[in-house]
Order: sequence, then C-alpha cells, then structure tokens
Amino acid sequence: MDTLLLPFSPRFIALTICTVATLVLFGVGIFDPKAFDLVLLPLLLFGALTLLGLRDLIQRSHAVLRNYPISAHLRFLLEEIRPEMRQYFFESEKDGMPFSRDTRAVIYQRAKMVLDKRPFGTQEDVYREGYEWMHHSVAPRPNAEQQFRLSIGGPDCARPYSASVFNISAMSFGALSPNAIRALNGGAKKGGFAHDTGEGGVSPYHRENGGDLIWQIGSGYFGCRNPDGSFNADEFAKVACEDQIKMIELKVSQGAKPGHGGVLPAAKVSEEISKIRGVGMGEDCISPAFHKAFSTPLELMAFLDEMRQLSGGKPTGFKLCIGHPWEFLAICKAMLQSGIYPDFIVVDGTEGGTGAAPLEFMDHLGMPMREGVNFVHNALIGIDARDRIKIGAAGKIATAFDMARAMAIGADWCNSARGFMFALGCIQSLSCHTDRCPTGVTTQDPSRNRALVVPHKIERVYNYHEAMLLALAELIAAAGLDHPQELRPIHFSQRTSTTEVRSFARLYPQLRPGELIAGTSDLRFRDAWDLARADSFAAAL
Repeated sequence: MDTLLLPFSPRFIALTICTVATLVLFGVGIFDPKAFDLVLLPLLLFGALTLLGLRDLIQRSHAVLRNYPISAHLRFLLEEIRPEMRQYFFESEKDGMPFSRDTRAVIYQRAKMVLDKRPFGTQEDVYREGYEWMHHSVAPRPNAEQQFRLSIGGPDCARPYSASVFNISAMSFGALSPNAIRALNGGAKKGGFAHDTGEGGVSPYHRENGGDLIWQIGSGYFGCRNPDGSFNADEFAKVACEDQIKMIELKVSQGAKPGHGGVLPAAKVSEEISKIRGVGMGEDCISPAFHKAFSTPLELMAFLDEMRQLSGGKPTGFKLCIGHPWEFLAICKAMLQSGIYPDFIVVDGTEGGTGAAPLEFMDHLGMPMREGVNFVHNALIGIDARDRIKIGAAGKIATAFDMARAMAIGADWCNSARGFMFALGCIQSLSCHTDRCPTGVTTQDPSRNRALVVPHKIERVYNYHEAMLLALAELIAAAGLDHPQELRPIHFSQRTSTTEVRSFARLYPQLRPGELIAGTSDLRFRDAWDLARADSFAAAL
C-alpha cells in the first residue's frame, strides 16, 4: 500500500503533477484539435519537466535528485544564488568575507571620486576583543602636500627607484583580462605608481600604456625560460633592461597558496599566452612549487645578485609568505656570509591572494601578513641590515588604516591587489577561477571582458590611488606626523579583552640592532636562529 501511495508523497508529488498534467494536455490536444494551439506551450513545459523528473529517478550521481525528482533542482538553484542573496540582502555593513560591504563600498566611492563619508558614528563594536585604533595628537600637523614616496635600492643597486608608498600588487595576465591589465597600467602611468606584473610575464597589455612595472619572476621563469623550464639569463637581460621595468621581484612564495605550484592546462594555453610565457603550444604551463635556479639560501643570494647585474643594477628583491621561521633566518645568515643583500623584500600574508587555491592552503597555511612583516622587520634589525633593505607589505590592504598599521609594524610601502580589482569594478562574486567573471576583470572570454571599458577604468584606478594617499595623509597629520615612515608601534593599540588594552609596542616588541648576531634571548628568534643555516633551508637539528 505504501508503494502505491509513493507518487502522492511530498518527495514525488512534483513529478506526479507534471506527468498527470502532460497526459491531460496531450489528451485535450488529441481529442480537440481546435484547442491544440492553446495547450501546446504548457504541454511542452510539463512534458519537459516530466522527462527531467524521469531522468532524475534513474541517474546515479545525486541521491537527493533520486529521492526528490524535479523539486530537488530548486535546492541546487538556491545553492547557486546563495552568495548573491547573502551579499545583497543579508550582510550587514561590517559582514562579508574576504572584504566587508563597507570596505568594498569605500573603495568604489573613492575610485569614482564621490562622497566616501559615513554618518551617525561607527558601526564597529569598539569594546570587542581585537578592536584596533590609531592614536591622534592634540597637536595635529597640516596635511602633507607631497605624494609619499621612498627610494628603493641598497648600496649595491646602480639604479634606485623612487616608488609610491602604495602600488598595485602582483596579478598576472591570464589571471586578469587584457582590459584589466591595460586599465591598471594606465592608472599607474597617470598616477606615477608601480604595477607588479605577477609571475605570468610582461605582456603587450602591460607595455601598452607605459606605466612603471615591477617584473615578477616566479618558479616557471615565464618570459625568461629555456624549453626545459630553467632560467634563461639572456632572455631575462633582454626584458629586464627595458626602461619600463623599474624593479625585479623574485617570487619565492605567495600568500594564497605558499609552497604550492600551479598548472595552466595545455587546452588553455593560447597562442598569445604561449608567446608571452615562453611555453610551447599543446603543453601544460607549469609553475613548480620550487625553483630550479637555487636550492639553498646562499644560492638564492647569488641568483638575486645575478639578476641585479643582468638588469643593469635595478633594485632586485624577493617576495615570500613566511613559513618556517628558521628558513627566513637562514636567508639572513646567507646575507651575512655572502655579503649579498636584496634591495627589498615583499612580505605576503596568508590572508592575501587573488588566485584560486585549495581550501587548506588558503585557510591554514602560512603566516598572516602582520606577523610576517614584523618578523622580517625584526630579523633585518637583528642582523643590522634594516637600513639597506626596504620592506613591502601585501595582504588585504584596502584602506589607509590598513596601510598605516602595516607601516607602523615594519613595512616601508604597501601593495594591494584586490583593492585595485574593486577599483576596476570587481563585485566580489567569487567566480575568478571559473572564467565567468561578471565584470570582465578576471576572464579571458572576449564577450565578458569587453564590459571593462579601459579609459573609464584608468580613471578609477588613478582616483583610488590618489584617494588612498589623501586618506593616509589625513591619518598621518591627525597623529601629529609628517610622513608615514615616522609611524611606530606606539601609535596603535589593540583591545585584547573587554577590559584590557595593549599598545602595539607591547604586542610587537623590537629587537636591538645586531641582536641576532650577538646572540638573542628573545624566544621568538632564539631557537629558530640556532636552527638556521646559510647552506641549507633544512633545520640544523
């Protein structure tokens, strides 16, 4: 009896209704030809739904469809639109990840040069654990009129670069659309700031508008590689000596997926990408998890020195997300032993990353940016090399407060990737890896990336950079300072409980110059320093 009643149970009632409706409409059409035109459309609709329900019953991939034919598709539809529903109807101004609605909104407003002020007081809970603030002065300074810049290049650098304190972080052509690259570089050209190419090589779209470029070299050595994937010094020198290339950045690791390589399948390697990256058509485009050009800290220093010489003495450094502390300290020991120092180090955090990555890597691998920046800052102080090496910070930098906070704990300048993506019109649809970006920022589909109008977006990129520097200038002036390089940990505090507040000076204590060389008792560094060795990344156990 139960089996006979199954067609009328909630699980199967949708299929039953569609089947009965199909039969009735078919019968009406057969027995009354005059009504056939009237019933044709509903007949096709219910007939299609019936066939869908029968397919659901016999397919083997989805248990829920076998138990709820037709009606279960509603679940998949709701699941598909769930991110949009949450984003547009249920998020508060401070909710939303990776970036809150409030953060996204202020970037859009600044990129459009419209009012970015907020009424009626903060929506932050200023008494929650983790709340942070910057101290103001009773003797604030006038806003600095200068565009905050710094010179990057140590004693071994023949061609130092005067860089803005806010630049476009690494995003490759291929990850971004041609129009997105054009707009970013055009904005950089107009605003006088730098555009990091990402590891995908220097494309024609990077060159088109002539903006300053930081050429990032990854483990695939795209644009300067031999057929076997090894580094090609001659090809590197040819590109690195171009005037538009201002700095050379070796990517050791990145925040999105440190210690993880990448593959662009052969089917996606177009003729254009093949030419730019120097890979063969019909071959997988592989970024290994490790470098072939070096395998020890001393070899890393030698490779950096080689690239600096081949580029004609341009500032050369490396980017990494801090992992094992002793590995970075091993690099520091290699600096001391070899006498070779990078001109800069860009510290990425695990919260960074425009690229797609496995969930475990994205959520739980690598050191967050603030701890990473402060660790590198202190390590360089500890080997008495901080004055000759500049530090860049990358990882969820979107507002002037983000910049000021990073600079207070050790950064000299900041890079932003997703901030500039928002300036281009990104709506955080989280579809970057699907090639179906709704705004044309991260897709290679010409019918989609045509939506990004380059001249219009150049202005947005330029405006966002200008507004960020203005907001930073206002913060610096309110703190009684003249330049962001005057920021120190004492200028910030964090609530560590509902009743306790600590200065960043206590949260991020600083080593003394040369302390690592002399021998430190600081537990953050003591054991890791003992484990570090210049001739290997392995711990000296």
